[in-house]
Amino acid sequence: MSRYRVAQVTAPGGRFESAEREVPRPGPGQVRIAVEACGICHSDALFVNGALPGVSFPEVPGHEIAGHIEELGEGVQDRGWQVGDRVAVGWFGGSCGYCRPCREGDFIVCQNLKVPGWAYDGGFGEQVIAPADALARIPDGLSASDAGPMACAGVTTYNGLRRSSARPGDLVAVLGLGGLGHLGVRYAVAMGFETVGIARGAEKADFAKRLGAHHYIDSTSGTPVAEALQSLGGAKAVLATAGSSEAITATVDGLAHRGELVVIGADAAPMAITPAQLLMHARVVRGHPSGTSRDVEDTMAFSALHGIRPMTETVPLDHADEAYQKMLAGKARFRMVLTAG
Repeated sequence: MSRYRVAQVTAPGGRFESAEREVPRPGPGQVRIAVEACGICHSDALFVNGALPGVSFPEVPGHEIAGHIEELGEGVQDRGWQVGDRVAVGWFGGSCGYCRPCREGDFIVCQNLKVPGWAYDGGFGEQVIAPADALARIPDGLSASDAGPMACAGVTTYNGLRRSSARPGDLVAVLGLGGLGHLGVRYAVAMGFETVGIARGAEKADFAKRLGAHHYIDSTSGTPVAEALQSLGGAKAVLATAGSSEAITATVDGLAHRGELVVIGADAAPMAITPAQLLMHARVVRGHPSGTSRDVEDTMAFSALHGIRPMTETVPLDHADEAYQKMLAGKARFRMVLTAG
């Protein structure tokens, strides 16, 4: 029996160690993927620390997976997949198909969502067994190390913008210029929005402009972020990628009438937003999850068309712990990607 390597933690909050397992066979409706690259997302800490119900150990996280199909389970070929197809799997790792959101076609909020690293072993390894409905086809123009982050960071920002109320020509702000935000700015520009980058420090202005932003707001300058946005006419949408409730709250009064705050940055602290801030100007606050496998395909196709790529640092699978710790320390610029083989 052949074997493959994984990077796993054996207890909540533990360090990553290398282990070997027997190569599994995919069941009905599943495929076995040879992993070529897997991005490290900050959400992986939820699994590593056992912070979500049902996480079991040893834990193999990773939900920014890119590779190719090596084996098909029963019934998968009938769905158009073949051995050798290049595929990505993201936060959406499959749905149950029978809960109310699924029956309404809203699969990304499936009540039994199968997130890799939670429902089954994730991409911090050389092999992954995944449901066929989780697969997104990778276009020829994207490498595996580019495609992996598109399956979570990319689709989350892309979907957050394209499903907002903003239209080409509208003023749209992206809060945060990190792993999510640097892609958000690129997408906003490519979608035809007058784009504002918001971050901490005057030194990030040049970076925002290199990404294509038309304006930059330094949140530490002394001028309130909301005031700076209103001086530009007010934002039709703010894509909040920063994981800070305080920073997100500071943008609300910068929204135009019927403007929309799209929250994709996670923070356990509550946001200090009053009903009056929303009522008087008919503003909307919306949380936005990631995206289905179809959304991931759309994201990758749009990225290939417009030459948009994530900024990544690739690291061999054997150095998973080093890469994960670098991500936790906020020193990654901007996506650490593990490569196998």
